Amino acid sequence: MRLSDRDIVQALKNKDIQITPMPDCASIEGVSVDLHLGSEFRVFSGYQIPYIDLAAPAKTLSEQIERTMSASLQIPATERLIIHPGELVLGMTSESVSIGNQLVGWLDGRSSLARLGLMVHVTSHRIDPGWEGNIVLEFYNSGKLPLALAPGMRICAVNFETLTSPVQHPYTQRSSSKYKNQREVLGSRLNADRVE
Repeated sequence: MRLSDRDIVQALKNKDIQITPMPDCASIEGVSVDLHLGSEFRVFSGYQIPYIDLAAPAKTLSEQIERTMSASLQIPATERLIIHPGELVLGMTSESVSIGNQLVGWLDGRSSLARLGLMVHVTSHRIDPGWEGNIVLEFYNSGKLPLALAPGMRICAVNFETLTSPVQHPYTQRSSSKYKNQREVLGSRLNADRVE
């Protein structure tokens, strides 16, 4: 069952959901909580390699991914990050989110931004039970014009559903969790999926 605004407020009071900084009343509407854009980004820095071999051994794959991603970029609140058509950029929420073991979160883009061609998450919109950390966003400009993003702007919303029972293996306790307590924009950790 999806949590309503009053259920979200109660879950925040009970600390079943923790959002830091705490959202104001205007950020909690209907069934979701608005989140804001942080100031850290990573972009694809050019094509120094002809492709990324997703079936490569872990060490090789990790090296390929790092060769295609820029270092962390910090954008001041007074400046903008421009995303060109067809470009993929990683960013993150300014808020840190923690979800209890009996909830699952779902990340949604804002329709007003989607109507301009901005995708906020390419595919990964589930926030697992037991998650803690800032949420990395996968921006893709599918429109025809460059789009400028400003740190601090409302960028997405998160909503929550209750599970039939608390999960047995929360995200932060699983050995396979690749992005535990994420506080920076991390690139793909595909190599953690491999057994060699």
